[in-house]
Amino acid sequence: MTEPMTEPMTEPMTEPRARRPAAVLWDMDGTLVDTEPYWMATEHALAAEFGGTWDEERALQLVGSDLLDSGRFIQQHMPLPLTPEEIVERLLDGVVAQVERAVPWRPGARELLADLGAAGVPCALVTMSYERFVAPVLAALPAGSFQAVVTGDAVERGKPDPEAYLVACRRLGVEPADCVAIEDSETGARSAEAAGCTVLVVPHHVTPAPAPARVFRDSLAALTAADLASLAAAAA
Repeated sequence: MTEPMTEPMTEPMTEPRARRPAAVLWDMDGTLVDTEPYWMATEHALAAEFGGTWDEERALQLVGSDLLDSGRFIQQHMPLPLTPEEIVERLLDGVVAQVERAVPWRPGARELLADLGAAGVPCALVTMSYERFVAPVLAALPAGSFQAVVTGDAVERGKPDPEAYLVACRRLGVEPADCVAIEDSETGARSAEAAGCTVLVVPHHVTPAPAPARVFRDSLAALTAADLASLAAAAA
């Protein structure tokens, strides 16, 4: 009796998997969530409380910066009778309260994060915000969305230094050159570049300058894990 003919079994295509990023490293403020208006509103309220002055131009200079650096800048330019550390804590009090009421997600961010998870691409959150501000954002996401989280109070040198991105890569066990970092600011893009990552820049409140390791897109909306693999290959 002759066995029925069957289609030969073939191995799944491995080329796309080989090309995908080893990991995707996410900035938070302005990239995953649009909390910059929360920070700016809190800065203006702080200035008003102490009779200082503040404006949007100065506020935009702080986008993506280490929080203690921001505290020093505010102390110098408002000015305030508070230490940089006290200023940071006052800012966090105001912003955390707003985030706990409503998390302002950036368009396409949660969808891309979910698609990366489904594709088996590990993700890390790399932010200069402190852990107590990050906590309510993470709580609003599905458990395990990020396999590593690096916050500004967990590193010695904030962005634009590469330390935070290098720490994230070590925690994930990947090489920076094999990763895509998603950023919205010049400070953040410089940090990721210095670590050796390809940088997907999605400008929002500020517009970083073009550079060889940077790929620009207007939005994360409709981007997929496969798109990030193509971006990484194009930037290589």
